[in-house]
Amino acid sequence: MSRKLRELLSTSIYLLVVLVLTFLVVTYVGQRTQVIGSSMEPMLSDGDNLIVDKISYRFQEPQRFDIIVFPFQYEENTFYIKRIIALPGETIYIDESGQIFIDGEVLKESYGKEVIANPGRAYEPVTLGDDEYFVMGDNRNNSSDSRDPAVGNIHRDELIGKAWVRIWPLNKIGMIRHR
Repeated sequence: MSRKLRELLSTSIYLLVVLVLTFLVVTYVGQRTQVIGSSMEPMLSDGDNLIVDKISYRFQEPQRFDIIVFPFQYEENTFYIKRIIALPGETIYIDESGQIFIDGEVLKESYGKEVIANPGRAYEPVTLGDDEYFVMGDNRNNSSDSRDPAVGNIHRDELIGKAWVRIWPLNKIGMIRHR
């Protein structure tokens, strides 16, 4: 075999291995996603680029306040990023003063930027199924989330993963704080 043919074969095998590894990482381990809009401010801003951890939820259950990514059911290749507020089996309700109640107790959290103006479908108690999560954006009055019937409760098998690290902009690079 000539030297040029060996080099071509070697380079081809190398590129094939790189492509296969890239496919496996993107499919099973991590995925880059971009934040569009202000629904998660101040935690995440429009234009932030994140790596989503797609492997953690294979070994552990999602927790309250995790920031997750899931597909929007009515638009292909559109993904939402929101914070888990209520867990499977819990009942969530938002009263007229904008307070969130989980199983009758006020939720102690500091993620919402302002008083909730519109409780949406949580104006009356919403009880989650065994595999359902209720999610909300941190910018509560500027977020399409589980309060909106178009989003609704998120099923466990719809979760793509958990926001893991911000890679852009450079001055904000770092791990995403969930709690």
